[in-house]
This record gives sequence, structure tokens and C-alpha cells, in this order.
Amino acid sequence: MAGDFGELVLVLGDMHIPHREAAIPEKFKKMLVPNKMQHVLCTGNLVGKDQYNDLRTLAPNVHVVRGDFEESTTFPETKVVQIGQFRVGLTHGHQIVPWGDPNALAMTQRQLGADILISGHTHRNQVNEFGGRWFINPGSITGAYSAVESDAVPSFILLAVQGAKCVTYVYELHGDQVEVSKSEFSKASSA
Repeated sequence: MAGDFGELVLVLGDMHIPHREAAIPEKFKKMLVPNKMQHVLCTGNLVGKDQYNDLRTLAPNVHVVRGDFEESTTFPETKVVQIGQFRVGLTHGHQIVPWGDPNALAMTQRQLGADILISGHTHRNQVNEFGGRWFINPGSITGAYSAVESDAVPSFILLAVQGAKCVTYVYELHGDQVEVSKSEFSKASSA
């Protein structure tokens, strides 16, 4: 059931546990408590099954797509989930070339018929509008290094969705301080 914030959606990815990082940072673990969110959307690269089981304790609706380093091959390449009035597309992002490119992301978003496209792989968090559509990248929740980001900042994103309105909260860990930035957008009405 949604509260005052609407439906709360945890968006995360690129854990790379245990190969690149040992665990989710303790400051983040304390914030991610069960039964506060309605959805978890993960861009993949959990790597181990334990991480998936941990995500399943956080929310009743957990959606994970396959990353390029996934041990499990049961996760789909892409997924579309309806949250509020938004069709949310989910993909890892290694399939989108060039990685993180706005035009390439827009093409994937159109193929999925999504209002919001969530992708990872770059390990850099972003919330961007391009061509009237929204693109979200949660970065790496563990701060794991990648081919394009050797010094990634641990991050995740929380969405608060109320009907056609979405508020994003980007959480970044800098040293022992969690910094939060906020933005919001609305789905254009089809008048």
C-alpha cells in the first residue's frame, strides 16, 4: 500500500558482490529497511544469489534484469513495469551502444514503449530528460569499479510515484556522509 509519498521504488544496480566489492555500504544498509517500499528495480550485476534473496526482503515487487556479469541466467534482458501512470523500462545497459548515449537510450526506450527508462552499466548515477522522456541510472550501490568508472561513488535512487508525478531522490555516499539530491517530473498529459 502506498503512503504519503505514493509508491516508493528502490532503484539500484551493479553490486558486483563479491567479485568487486564485499557488500553494500553499511550506511546504505541501515536505510534500506523491509516493507517501506513497494517495488525494487535492479539493473543487474547482483552477481550472487544471496543479493537477490536480500532484495526480496525489501519489497513485495522485485524486478531484476540480467547484467553482463550475472551468475544467474534466469533474469530477463529487459522488463517493463507499470508504476502509477508510468511505464517503466528496465535494462542493464551493456546492450546500449554507445553506453549511456542519450540517442541510443531513447531508441531502447521507444522499443520498450516506456515513459521512463532505467539502465545501469556505467556505474554513474543520472536522472536526465531527453526528448520529453526520462532516463534514470542508479549508478553502483557498492561503488564497484567499471570499465568506464574506476572511482565510482556508491549510489542508489528512490522514486516516489504518485499517479503522473515522479519525485527522484539520489543518494550518494561520500566518505561517511550520505548526500541526497531531489528532482521531480510529471508525465505529459495526452490532451
